Amino acid sequence: MGGGPDQERAGRGPVDPERMIAEARKAFFVMFGFLVIVWLVQLANSADHYALSRDYGVVPGDLGTLPDVISAPFLHWSWAHIESNSGPLFVFGFLAAYRGVVRFLGLSLLVAVTSGLMVWFFERGGVDTVGASGLIFGYFGYVVVRGIFDRHLIDTLIGIVMAASFAYLLTVAVPGTPGVSWLGHLGGLIGGLLGAWLFRDRRPRSLPTAHSGGDTGATARRTPRTGAGNPRADLHKELDDLGLL
Repeated sequence: MGGGPDQERAGRGPVDPERMIAEARKAFFVMFGFLVIVWLVQLANSADHYALSRDYGVVPGDLGTLPDVISAPFLHWSWAHIESNSGPLFVFGFLAAYRGVVRFLGLSLLVAVTSGLMVWFFERGGVDTVGASGLIFGYFGYVVVRGIFDRHLIDTLIGIVMAASFAYLLTVAVPGTPGVSWLGHLGGLIGGLLGAWLFRDRRPRSLPTAHSGGDTGATARRTPRTGAGNPRADLHKELDDLGLL
């Protein structure tokens, strides 16, 4: 059964409330599963006196640890370390993932790399760095600015609320904070901001249609996202105009 322009935008299917709910459900289980993995790794790590953190952390300038920018976010140095990271990781991770899990996985890889490389290139003293805080800062930066790049009202409002509520996080992404890798935090934040632009929604907000008549000027109107016979067509159009879809 074929579909017209209202069925597909830029090669992608329509985004409707049902799809948003489905993506949010997937985001919840993805983050829950991610936390389960992190805690299982912590159990094995602590049982082995944190040998995993020593063997698979990022050491500045050490070529052998360069691939460990991927493994380091799964590792921690203590139970207090993982406990302090788990709550923010789940909250910001869910908010970053609920618009699309595939996009979120790409974002996570980007943030892990930018955070780890910042430590690898600029950290001093041979410190072995591990922890999910780089991801947390990346998700935070992504959530704060995503709505601006996507021109999406709900995400913009979420970003404003998160920025106002958690602005204090930025105090540990600047030099001078003892006991934390501020470079890893800063690298994660940069990765999140970059990811918001790289993974922005490139679908057009409206579709031009030919205007019959003798007007010489070109005109365009928004094509309904659902068929005219659908009772929800008007509702979907109004929500789309507000940037809620």
